[in-house]
Amino acid sequence: MLALPVVLFVGAAQVDYAGIGKAAYLFAGIIATALTVCLSWIYGRWRDFPRQHLGLFVQGAFRSNLGIIGVALCISAYGDRGLVLAALPIAVLTILYNILAVLVLDSTLERNSSLVSMLLGILKNPLIIGIAAGGFMSALGVAVPSPIVALGGGISTYFIPLMLLCIGGSIRISGLRSLGSLTWEACAWRLLVSPVLAVIIALLLGVRGEPLGVLFLLMASPVAAASFVMVVAARGDGTMAANMVVLTTLLSLVSVTAGFFLLSVLGLVSD
Repeated sequence: MLALPVVLFVGAAQVDYAGIGKAAYLFAGIIATALTVCLSWIYGRWRDFPRQHLGLFVQGAFRSNLGIIGVALCISAYGDRGLVLAALPIAVLTILYNILAVLVLDSTLERNSSLVSMLLGILKNPLIIGIAAGGFMSALGVAVPSPIVALGGGISTYFIPLMLLCIGGSIRISGLRSLGSLTWEACAWRLLVSPVLAVIIALLLGVRGEPLGVLFLLMASPVAAASFVMVVAARGDGTMAANMVVLTTLLSLVSVTAGFFLLSVLGLVSD
């Protein structure tokens, strides 16, 4: 539980937050995330999903893998420029994702949830503490000591593959065909509905070129591996959470490629 907060702390501490007010693509991502949460919650209630699974469905719908797959896609598409453009939305959306995840999971997995308990859960979340501490250091202009930066890089190199290995060990590949409709529908929301909403909102805000491409790649990424960790910590259905991670990761190879190709053909993601 300490490794991922350290990685997020190092990343958040190295972001320049001065340009946040001019980043229209960031606001498009925030609005799209909020809409995805609201609409997927309404959809899940309409589909009459069991309450203990509703939070998993909503989290799977909105929470993309920003820090691992998302940033890798941005670098692959735009090189160092992609990393620079992705840094701010990754930092801000990671905070938003964790706050929303605590809210939806606490309200559906805990018997006696209250606003106070949810707020306390958010404040005590190690991921949010790590990001907040990093953002505070960045705001103060304090450089992160090089040993801590090196530690963060080392954790990223070794911890993330280990976490993915644990996720892979929690799923039965032979059972993918028999996954319930909830898992497949969460996959459709994560890979189709959420990125389409983000692109539409960004276009309405006048976002074009590389920022639009970066936003799409971040929002179209598969379900975040950290969602599995949070579900297990909340004593939810870890197998279902792992299924969502693996299934969206497999299908995103097609959806992300097709979506980015379409945006490129339309001339929307290149200057």
